[in-house]
Amino acid sequence: MPRSPRTPRTSRTRRGGSGAAAPALALAALALLAAAPAPASAIPPPPPAAAAPATDPAPAGPSAFRLSDPRVIAHYSHEDGQTPENIALDPDGSAYLTFALARQVAHADAGGHTRVIATLPEAAPAQAPGAGAAAVTGIVRTHDGSLYVPYVTGTDRTGIHRIRPDGTVGLFARLPADGHANGLALDRRHGLLYAADSRLGTVWRISLHDASVTAWAAGAPLQPLTSTGANGIKVHHGAVWVSNSDRGTLLRIPVREDGTAGAVETHATGLAGIDDFAFAGDGKTVVAALPASDEVVLVRADGTRSTLLTRRDGISGPTSVAVRDGRVYVASASALATDKDPNLLVAAIEGAGRTEPAAAGPGAAHSGAAAAGTDEAGAK
Repeated sequence: MPRSPRTPRTSRTRRGGSGAAAPALALAALALLAAAPAPASAIPPPPPAAAAPATDPAPAGPSAFRLSDPRVIAHYSHEDGQTPENIALDPDGSAYLTFALARQVAHADAGGHTRVIATLPEAAPAQAPGAGAAAVTGIVRTHDGSLYVPYVTGTDRTGIHRIRPDGTVGLFARLPADGHANGLALDRRHGLLYAADSRLGTVWRISLHDASVTAWAAGAPLQPLTSTGANGIKVHHGAVWVSNSDRGTLLRIPVREDGTAGAVETHATGLAGIDDFAFAGDGKTVVAALPASDEVVLVRADGTRSTLLTRRDGISGPTSVAVRDGRVYVASASALATDKDPNLLVAAIEGAGRTEPAAAGPGAAHSGAAAAGTDEAGAK
């Protein structure tokens, strides 16, 4: 069990360099354990293409994809609960992070300078299923600057909370108190949120128009084997994609014309402890965080994989990945690491790989009012 978080202090920040840390299973296994502000600006441009990749690149060809110049731009305090679980990107390239165990949302600028912008209300008695402590998990950003986060408490405060641009926090949509909503995805075209419930093996659909909640998809492929089932989630080209941490699988669920869920398809297996992921381009290739083995990997359209980053590059129990404008952002929570170094890392992409606006499913009519917003990484 983690120590009770203290009031977080300003994050320790340095440019360049990387720290090694032992393998960790972060909020993909949260069920197992449970800043002076600075102006935002764009992340510096990627280095020249001649720079050496961080690890062995994927095979050459039209889909070649590799990373270079991995840099830890911010280090956080594990004992203060600053365990960055998920990322949403601002249009300027800065990042919003959820600090799971501190119940906080923070903003990191281009230099990694981090400030807390919201703290979720204390839930007493907080008895989050499987975790024993309240936790803030996924995050998305809509076009108006609002942030939406799942808050898991084991109480009637459990649900999707909204943080408005002025910093006010409120419960937007209630979810079951015995569940563990983890990843959160935005269908900007249809004004919908999708939340992956790691404990109940369910994908919840939440309308941004009226906050109505629907159990959109369920079944064995989404269920946990021991503790953590459905975890990371994205909307991409007419489907909702979900990772299952316990089963080590990446799943695709087509969205039918009427907005209902199609049959669950298995896209890749053998991804032990997979947490969050992001698409590396227009197709089915993804970059995925594997906290149990301290890796960030490329999962190709045929389901094969190659390693992009390891703890030698600075990651420390990576929990989430975001891709935008030729860069990969990785949040590490170090949940069970011996040398705990929760941090935020940025690397440049060489080869194919850009995010595109999240493609909504065909059923626009079912969603009510559409909410223009962000792409699947949380920025537009």
